[in-house]
Amino acid sequence: MKIAPKMLKVIALAAVITMVAVACDLQKTANQISARSVVVATLLATPGVTIKPEAIAGLDASIPSFDAGGITIDGGFPINLADAGLPIPAQNVVLVFFGQRQGDNLDTPPMGVGGAKVTLQQVGGAAYTLNEQGSGNYLLTGDDAGFRYTSNATYQFSVVSAGETYVAEVAQVPPEERILAFESQKGFIDQPANQPLTFVRPEPAPGARLNLGFVNVFPIDATGKQSPMPSYTNVPTTPLQFLKLVADTVGLQTEYRAQSVTIPATAFPEPNKNYIILFQSAKTGGPKSDNLFSGSAIIAGTAAVGIVKTR
Repeated sequence: MKIAPKMLKVIALAAVITMVAVACDLQKTANQISARSVVVATLLATPGVTIKPEAIAGLDASIPSFDAGGITIDGGFPINLADAGLPIPAQNVVLVFFGQRQGDNLDTPPMGVGGAKVTLQQVGGAAYTLNEQGSGNYLLTGDDAGFRYTSNATYQFSVVSAGETYVAEVAQVPPEERILAFESQKGFIDQPANQPLTFVRPEPAPGARLNLGFVNVFPIDATGKQSPMPSYTNVPTTPLQFLKLVADTVGLQTEYRAQSVTIPATAFPEPNKNYIILFQSAKTGGPKSDNLFSGSAIIAGTAAVGIVKTR
């Protein structure tokens, strides 16, 4: 078959464009591998939930005043039972660590860099500035300028430091996973204290794999106030642990992608107590600009909420 000279020119031009694009990608990848600056970012959201009166530990839903009027429960907190329980508001929290790598492996923690301007932006939407917390850490909550997590959106994290801009991105953040074990007719899980709890995650779409799954369990008091310290968590707590999680696609990531999840008995130590389970389905992202380390860990997701009442 004979190819016309004009077609040969078109093919040659396409080949040149392809080679240039590949060369640019390879150069960008090489730059990211050797980059010293690193970003570790987490964007985690929790929907609002209301704890039904009958789910509140220490409250007998069979008492005559259950349907009307107010009574006093645990610790003297007055509640109007006609109000359908205790509301726990939605939470949207963004944490960013910006630092410099101190070596070429993941055994040495990066050193935090302060004084940067850090913003989060939903692509096509408003940008929100994070507040510096010290040691290279920056924070944004939903109370700051009304930020809210949006499922399937793409988010970019921008850091401006010493006149240079660093950009990381996570695309199409996941929606909440529906955990059937959290959706009993009672509206809560009733179980003895010091007993483990196992639940099953929904099947992923055909050809896909489960997102990363993180568990936090917090005791809550009769006012709906959450303890600042979890009774159980499997969430990494340092930038280095997050970097290792993203790098370990076989070990840690397999553990966090398990379909059957067991929360140990130690998460529910006290009888006649409420605990809130936050199961966060999360996706990973990475650097977008070529001056940011290729192993930068960007994690975003939203939580399903379960309420436990121990006896």
